[in-house]
Amino acid sequence: MGSLSIWHWLILLVVVMLVFGTKKLGNIGSDLGKAVKGFKDGIKTEDEKPATPATPAAAQVPDKTTIDVEAKEKTRN
Repeated sequence: MGSLSIWHWLILLVVVMLVFGTKKLGNIGSDLGKAVKGFKDGIKTEDEKPATPATPAAAQVPDKTTIDVEAKEKTRN
């Protein structure tokens, strides 16, 4: 009586899905995964961290989906 069987867990899972919905549960899982990854990255020592490039952001090459535009001021004649 003290432990839960597989049927208890399945019923609990169905109730949780009905209350929260699958979309919200997916968002919670994604947020939890990001938090765990951030925690793991935070506890790494400086020796374990990968080297980051020292180039400024302006020198980076934009991806092919970026459209570079120039805004000009319109003057009235």
